[in-house]
Amino acid sequence: MSQMRATSFSRTTLASCLAAFFLTACSGLQSLPPNAPVTINLVAINDLHGHLEAETKSFASVADANPRKLKVGGIDTIGGALNAWRAEDPQLLLVGAGDLIGASPALSSIWADEPTIDALNQLKLRVSSVGNHEFDQGTTELLRYQHGGCQSNRPDKACHYEDTFPGAQFSYLAANVIVNDSGRPLLPPYRVEQVRGVKIAFIGAVVRETEKMVSADGIANVHFIDEANAINQWVPEIKAQGVSAIVVLIHQGGETPEPFDKPDCSQLRGPIVDIVKRLDPAIKLVISAHSHNGYTCQVDGRTVTQGESFGHMLTRISLTIDPRGASLPEKITAISARNVLMDPQRFAPDPALAGFLKKLEARSKVVLAQPIARIAVPHIDKQINDAGESPLGDVIADSQLAATRKLGAQIALINHKSIRENLESGAGGSNYAQVAATTPYGNTLVLLSLSGKQILALLEQQSWLDQDRPGGRFMLQVSHGLSYRWDARQPLGQRVVPGSVTLNGVVLDPKKQYRLSVNSFIAQGGDGFSLLTQGTDRIDTGINDLDALSLYLIAREREGHPAGSAQTDARILRVN
Repeated sequence: MSQMRATSFSRTTLASCLAAFFLTACSGLQSLPPNAPVTINLVAINDLHGHLEAETKSFASVADANPRKLKVGGIDTIGGALNAWRAEDPQLLLVGAGDLIGASPALSSIWADEPTIDALNQLKLRVSSVGNHEFDQGTTELLRYQHGGCQSNRPDKACHYEDTFPGAQFSYLAANVIVNDSGRPLLPPYRVEQVRGVKIAFIGAVVRETEKMVSADGIANVHFIDEANAINQWVPEIKAQGVSAIVVLIHQGGETPEPFDKPDCSQLRGPIVDIVKRLDPAIKLVISAHSHNGYTCQVDGRTVTQGESFGHMLTRISLTIDPRGASLPEKITAISARNVLMDPQRFAPDPALAGFLKKLEARSKVVLAQPIARIAVPHIDKQINDAGESPLGDVIADSQLAATRKLGAQIALINHKSIRENLESGAGGSNYAQVAATTPYGNTLVLLSLSGKQILALLEQQSWLDQDRPGGRFMLQVSHGLSYRWDARQPLGQRVVPGSVTLNGVVLDPKKQYRLSVNSFIAQGGDGFSLLTQGTDRIDTGINDLDALSLYLIAREREGHPAGSAQTDARILRVN
């Protein structure tokens, strides 16, 4: 009899637990009250940039202020962490804050970033804001990423990873990207999810200055509006749907000197702070991105998070919701957030994603391991010196001049921010993957004409390595033959030393026209170089900047003078 009772009680307990799922206290038979507080667990990822493999980086933490080198990240380790956390809460939501693709390592970029979308689908990403790099190839390609298909402006890359591309199984959001013709958002501005009977809304937005960060041709059909205004616009409509929480996913950020894992950090600064202060009071949680900084901060009573970049860490967030709250913000009674390093020693890799990564690496190796050319030093540094010049900047500018000289180019200029990584070299020289990592944006080279006077004005548009202008180091790298001096003591607009700008030793003639070769991004005014939009006789050569660099490295090796140096050529000189 006692055995029958025990069996009956066990079955009843199990049935009650399964029926009520997480809303049942499975330690006994009593159900939670209908209006009891509910916990919703989120995990956020931002600025993955197609980094599917683990990397080594130094991190300082609250427990250890001395930076320690750790191998972190990797899509398989991320999958392992999510497996562990979903074992605790199967209803956990994975969300993103943009730049999940774009400016990616060759392992992803040679396949048009389709493997990264595939991996995010496997991670069960639910929703993400767009980032500025989602627009690198234009709005048409972004919509292909969302909906799938093989009609791409990169036919040499699209649908070569697999024969078909189904697109993202998650929703991209963009409240502040407006289609010119219709006045409506290009993508859904928000999405409402339901977890444990509670509705939670996610609103997405991207940095307003995206139009200055990507090629204008690709985004000609849209415009970008103020982030906070766009977000606030949708709050009344969302409230009307009976949501208990609104979360902002925004691709804009800030920085703080505090450790990435410090709870409730208080020294956050940057554009995100002003945006957060202008948000509707109903919004209590902002998941940010863009600045590649790790933080979980408090701004005006709101929680603001970011999980650094490249999949090195994820942000774990818990929301406690009280359905009895009188108004929407009062329904959120607690928010906790912390950044967790994706340490392979801590999280067992997800077997399926480990297999996916192994297959991708094997398939890509044929392309990526192809040697291109030897260079003169073990690696060519992209780091700029006090004058604003870098060894790699010299090489890339020279490569673009060499590629377009027969078409009439006399000068080549490249924005420093288009150089993503140092150029490394293995025993057999630099391979495709190493060269592709330096210039991953897929820009073409554009020829245009400017007068000597306009070139001088263009140089004055630089940021000069100081904080006089938002955005920091927008410096131009210049090709061999062009040189000039600048004086930081002079006011903005007057820093180039008069008479110092020379081409092959001859001072530029203010009235003479010169033929310039620039990448398609800055040709359209990118990075604030608006004067380039005044260039006349414009020709898009169709020459890819990566191809130009590869051919230049090959030619230099064949000539017996491998490219590169540990030092700059002193084309740019700072006189003070």
